[in-house]
Amino acid sequence: MNITTILFYCMIATFTPGPTNIVILSTVHNHGAKKAMNYTYGATVGFGLLLVISAMLNTILITFIPKIIIVMQIIGSIYMLYLAYMIYKMDVSNSTEKETATFLSGLLMQFLNPKVVLFTMTVIPTFIMPNYSSSTAMTISILAITTIGFLAFITWVFFGTIFKAFLQRHNKFVNILMALSLAYAAIMIWM
Repeated sequence: MNITTILFYCMIATFTPGPTNIVILSTVHNHGAKKAMNYTYGATVGFGLLLVISAMLNTILITFIPKIIIVMQIIGSIYMLYLAYMIYKMDVSNSTEKETATFLSGLLMQFLNPKVVLFTMTVIPTFIMPNYSSSTAMTISILAITTIGFLAFITWVFFGTIFKAFLQRHNKFVNILMALSLAYAAIMIWM
């Protein structure tokens, strides 16, 4: 197995904008880094769980991939459009502390995020299973990939924190831009 290839694939898939990263950035923008970290921890656990599920059930999933992809596209697109609408409608002038961006919402988002689901369904069977069959190698691989995902999420929290003042000055524009990015991602699932 070429470690450089798997690392490159993992970095591109986790660090590039996607629904989770956009929600993290929006959460930092509207509620601060501490709230975003709660979401990030949940997103990381959900990401790791999906990797474990992929590893354990890969042979069964291969039979049903076309059906799973279609269902996840529908559910994921609808959820992403809902998030886009919520971000667009978000009004930070009424700064009431809502129970959004919690650990649980971060965890659940991963199971509805087509980018993460497709990534976890491909990374294990493509890069790990052809080269390693031991449970130790699988566990180490899952932990390493989960760590890369966590670092990607933390990067979005970090940059959101750095640019928070700028983002708050241009609140409506930022919310519209993030909402359009999510809507674009939802539409691109079908292209």
